[in-house]
Amino acid sequence: MSPETLPSWPDAAPDLIAIAAGRAPAEIVLRGGRVVLVHTREVLDWQVAVAQGRFAYVGPDASHCIGPDTEIVELDGRYLIPGLCDAHMHVESGMLTPAEFAAAVLPHGTTSMFTDPHEIANVLGLNGVRLMHDEARGLPCSMFVQMPSCAPSAPGLETTGFEIGPEDVAEAMEWPGIIGMGEMMNFPGVIRGSQQMLEQMAVTARAGKVIGGHYASPDLGPDFHAYAAGGPADDHEGTCEADAIARVRQGMRMMMRLGSAWYDVESQITAVTEKGLDPRNFILCTDDCMAGTLVNDGHMDRVLRHAIACGCDPLVALQMCTLNTAIHFGLERELGSIAPGRRADLIVTASLTELPIERVMALGQWVAEEGRLTATCPHIAWPEAARATVNMARDLSAEDFAIPAPAGAAEGDDVRARVIGVVENQAPTKALTRTLPVRGGRVATDEHPDTCQIALVERHRATGGVTNGFVSGFGYDRPMAMASTVAHDSHHMIVVGTCRDHMALAANRLRALGGGVTLWSDGAERACVPLPIAGLMSDSPAAEVAAQAEGLMQAMRDAGCTLNNAYMQHSLLALVVIPELRISDMGLVDVTRFELTDLIET
Repeated sequence: MSPETLPSWPDAAPDLIAIAAGRAPAEIVLRGGRVVLVHTREVLDWQVAVAQGRFAYVGPDASHCIGPDTEIVELDGRYLIPGLCDAHMHVESGMLTPAEFAAAVLPHGTTSMFTDPHEIANVLGLNGVRLMHDEARGLPCSMFVQMPSCAPSAPGLETTGFEIGPEDVAEAMEWPGIIGMGEMMNFPGVIRGSQQMLEQMAVTARAGKVIGGHYASPDLGPDFHAYAAGGPADDHEGTCEADAIARVRQGMRMMMRLGSAWYDVESQITAVTEKGLDPRNFILCTDDCMAGTLVNDGHMDRVLRHAIACGCDPLVALQMCTLNTAIHFGLERELGSIAPGRRADLIVTASLTELPIERVMALGQWVAEEGRLTATCPHIAWPEAARATVNMARDLSAEDFAIPAPAGAAEGDDVRARVIGVVENQAPTKALTRTLPVRGGRVATDEHPDTCQIALVERHRATGGVTNGFVSGFGYDRPMAMASTVAHDSHHMIVVGTCRDHMALAANRLRALGGGVTLWSDGAERACVPLPIAGLMSDSPAAEVAAQAEGLMQAMRDAGCTLNNAYMQHSLLALVVIPELRISDMGLVDVTRFELTDLIET
């Protein structure tokens, strides 16, 4: 069963009615367990009957639904909870295709995903979104696609491989698996009344679909209220309790995220657990999860356990990643609960707090058992155009990464440089300044061991462009460089290093490889994660990609990096819609003012 073959509730209703009335047998009956009803936050000793990928009967006794061929599952007191929903995520952040992502998360009980493929949209445009949509439609679970809203995310401050316009949004709204518009990242454009941003939101609203939000500024004054007035229905960029409260007071859903590098649940869920706000407007999500997190730590089950550990009532936390999500996207009659007519998505577990995921059902079929996938997640045939996306004009040399001293600066002089400051476990950066010396006519970093170079290498149109700057916070302490074609959101190539020779080696390796991540140290490649599809994803199984990613993390640690999940910080250094300082193919970007700024202060 897949979303393409699942019968609608109206089409299935005659059979569901007959089963519930006892006139026809169910395909599966689960009995002897405790059913968690998220509509009422009750746990009842009820039984469940399933047919045609949907729940037919949910009540005290399903014996009348049993026929000679009905599969009977004895639960021995275990709990049945709804399959988990991830309300905001990016498949590409797992470095996996939709099929491999689903294969990784189904054993963790995630049966519904709401994914915004704006990463691939920046590289391949609407065609890339369609490829993600088409693979999602054939999966044995529910993966809903949001049409990306912002490519580029900040017009005039970056150049992407393709641009998304209102006509693209309008076309996608007609596709069967499109649930709404992805996060509206260009919040300054909305606030200033950008015609293009308003048109995209209008197209979505007129289609009756949800507009995703992304307000990444700490300013909760008139600009925030102006953004809310534009129509975004949710937001996941808050980092503290005040952010959460401000959003729900404006009628938005607060999406609290726990990803590989974002730890925002603990600081926001107090709005419910301590302030007592209505939990119906709070939703749990991941945003960005790497393959290693999925394989080793979990997905939405990890988020749910974390919310409970932060003091949230288990049934309230469960609502936040099932029913609340379904209601938000207008799918309360389709998923998010164990109730008649809904998609038969459920988890068998022995504990509502520890949440061991024993068995998982999606669309009425058993898809995982004891951490092992038992279903097939089909791939589409990804075309060659999606695999040839690293378009550099030439191989680079160390000289491409040299930062010349300003005119008039002599040997030994000092200059004041703007530096991107990485913040552990958060998406925002700090706008720092450093006093750096002039050596051989170039600006050097040798007097600041924690400051190294960063470069953005253009890879969409083979312009040969290289933008150079400085970054602080990684802690690298030896000759090294790391390059990645995952560079949110424009997805050029980011190279961070302490040695220009190594930066050239790393960049050229990815040009030859066709995309991915590589780390070079002491003259040799120490780790590599090939990402042949759009330079963003691998079509290998998650376990293989996770092993490669763990090798990358270890190589980062060996080079002196101590940050938690520092690869995510690396990949976001070009994200020019999140304050304070970023880098793009056009230069250094002051995101507090949304304008280009000079690298060297005058």
